[in-house]
Order: sequence, then C-alpha cells, then structure tokens
Amino acid sequence: MSLTQHRLGSRRKVKTPDLRQTLMDALSKTGRASSDYDLNKDVALPTGRKLTPASVLIAVRADTGRLILTKRSAKLKHHPGQIAFAGGKQDSSDVDEIAAALREAREEIGLMPDSVEVLGTLPPHETVTGYTVTPVVALVHGAFDPTPELGEVSEVFEAPLAHVSDPTMFRIEGRHWRGHRRQYFVVPYGPYYIWGATARILRALADRMT
Repeated sequence: MSLTQHRLGSRRKVKTPDLRQTLMDALSKTGRASSDYDLNKDVALPTGRKLTPASVLIAVRADTGRLILTKRSAKLKHHPGQIAFAGGKQDSSDVDEIAAALREAREEIGLMPDSVEVLGTLPPHETVTGYTVTPVVALVHGAFDPTPELGEVSEVFEAPLAHVSDPTMFRIEGRHWRGHRRQYFVVPYGPYYIWGATARILRALADRMT
C-alpha cells in the first residue's frame, strides 16, 4: 500500500487538526539523515558498507497527543531492557518501509493498521548495529489496548509528545563502547531512560517541531 493510499484511507478519521498539522509541518521541513555517530565525529564509517533496511513507527495518539513506546524484554540478546519504538527489520513480504512499520507494530504491541493514519516519514537513521531505519510518523485513532509480544516487549507505555519533542528536555551523555567513549542523546521521562537511536530519532523530530 502506498503512502497516498494510507493517507486517503484515513482522512475521515482525523479528529485533531492541530496535532496533525503540527506533525505535517514538521515532516514538510527538509533535513538530513541521522546516525548513532552524529555526536562522535572521530568515527570513520567505511565506504560501501551494507545496511539492513528497517522501520519504526512513531505512533502518537490523536486524542491525547501521547507517544506510544515500548520497553524491550530484558531477556533479548540485543538491546535488552531499552526503550524503543515498535518496529524492526523490513521483510521480503513488506511492500515498503511503511508496511514494515505497520506490520511490526501489529506484531509487537497489537496496534491494528486500520487505526493508524500514516502522515509521512523522516529521513533514515543509521544505527551502530548496521541498520538503516526509516521512522514512520503516524496518528493512532480510537481505542487501543496494547498487547505486548511475549518474549520481546516487556512493557508498552506512553510519553507526552510535548516532552519528547522539546529540545530542552534532551541532554548528551556518554559511555565507553568498543574501546572508545561514545556520546549520545538522552531524553528521560519519569522512570524511563530513553537514549541511543530512539532518542536520536526523537531529537531529529524535535528539531523540526521547534
């Protein structure tokens, strides 16, 4: 399904024109791709590197303006316990990045595609784990009772979009990784420590919304 079809199929569901317009205005601005390496200019990325396509869903409730996020299971091999968007690697069955994000959101948190209004995408984000991630921005309409995927998602929670899209809420921290000190964005919310790729993607959105 194309982005145009996603939009046309969801027009009748729009109930919050201010929030929708704010996000559409942000998406209409030009911007460059982001990376986990943005704050680490001394890292030389190899040319010709092959990245795996992936997508995440920046899902905002249309009625409350709250962003839906997940906490990954502590049992996972990669990024255990970290805060993340619903999303994952693009499968061969996915027609595009948007389809991948919608499928992953359905599988991971039980968010059905017919309640999602896709507004657009942000430039891709490169991760240190070798993925090129397309952030898909969307509004969620109607009731939604999360169903976390057993073994992968330990919790589904919400944070105010106003909080995670405010540049003043972000700070830069660092830690040693693979023999070097790596810096990254963090945007804490209550007991949730949002950092890494999730925080960097949110910072890219925040920069567009200010």
